[in-house]
Amino acid sequence: MAQRCRHGGVYGEQAAVAALTAALAEEVAKDGILVNAVAPSIMDTPANRVAMPKADYALWPKVEEVAATIVFLVSPENRVTRGAIVSVYGKS
Repeated sequence: MAQRCRHGGVYGEQAAVAALTAALAEEVAKDGILVNAVAPSIMDTPANRVAMPKADYALWPKVEEVAATIVFLVSPENRVTRGAIVSVYGKS
């Protein structure tokens, strides 16, 4: 019996976001605009704690940690990150 692919749709969506990010970053680079994407894992939020009560919350990034990544990407300190997919995962 053939095994079904359970994550094909998700992988396709991720590939589409990566391609769009890269294409847009290349298109607007001449104007000095940096385009990037942030890809967080499951985040530590009250709603996720309710939805997954037995999970180890210590492994999840906090909303503030994801926000800090975004703040850096849009700050003047970031002069060179272009077309990147920045993964923000919790502890492993």
